[in-house]
Amino acid sequence: MAELFAKINGIEICYEIFGEGYPIILIQGFGARKEGFKCQVPALSEHFKVITFDNRGAGKTERVNEPYTMGSLADDIKGLLDLLEIKQAHFLGTSMGGMIAQQFALQHSEYVNKLILVNTVSGAPDYVGLELLKKNRLEQLELIKKVPEKAFWDNAHIWFYRDYRKELKVNPKKKFFGIWSAEDEIRESTILMPTPRDIELQIEALKGFNTLEKLHEIKSPTLVLAASHDRVCSKSNAEEMHRRIPNSVLKIIEKAGHESPKTKTLEVNRIILEFLQN
Repeated sequence: MAELFAKINGIEICYEIFGEGYPIILIQGFGARKEGFKCQVPALSEHFKVITFDNRGAGKTERVNEPYTMGSLADDIKGLLDLLEIKQAHFLGTSMGGMIAQQFALQHSEYVNKLILVNTVSGAPDYVGLELLKKNRLEQLELIKKVPEKAFWDNAHIWFYRDYRKELKVNPKKKFFGIWSAEDEIRESTILMPTPRDIELQIEALKGFNTLEKLHEIKSPTLVLAASHDRVCSKSNAEEMHRRIPNSVLKIIEKAGHESPKTKTLEVNRIILEFLQN
């Protein structure tokens, strides 16, 4: 389907809809574009109406030079659902998108049927950690502008499990699951890049985010999906979230890093579909 735009909470939000049936909303992570769900959309859209969108400060959604919060990011989703006349849906969020999904489930619980939290945490890093994250992201942004290949390989150890890194290195052109390659990832990293201001605003939105003591309030059936070797959002964080969310199940993807939805696509999609269809 062609990209659509809607004026929500004063900004133009870009979204797409794939397939038909019961709706599921996919929420992307820090600075990521909706196209990051390319490994999940084909499988999910065979059974559901899949809605992807760009958060504020990402992709083709209007870039606003004003502060926003996790709460306002959740309100943007509510505004989109109201526009589409969707009263209830499933929600899937990855990384920071999983944090937004938690915020949404606490803030607008009546909209949430089932909740899927992928490679995420219940609390943002402390101030020092966020400042380090900002510094690293800004440096990475500059490197992508100059030498995108180096930026990709310099950070591959953060995103990919070691066996996968080796395979990517051996054949950067190889299409995994017929969907993506290392060369594709490098090229796409240069498309609609976030600005330094976008990065600063998303960091600000993360400040103070902590749902840990509220997770027991999430009543929707919840799938907590983690990767065994995730260097960004550790498995131990997922285990703690599972302990605190009453109606939750925990699944660990073995020999996988933060990009498990891309590197373990068939397993991840199977687990998600089984959870949604049971």
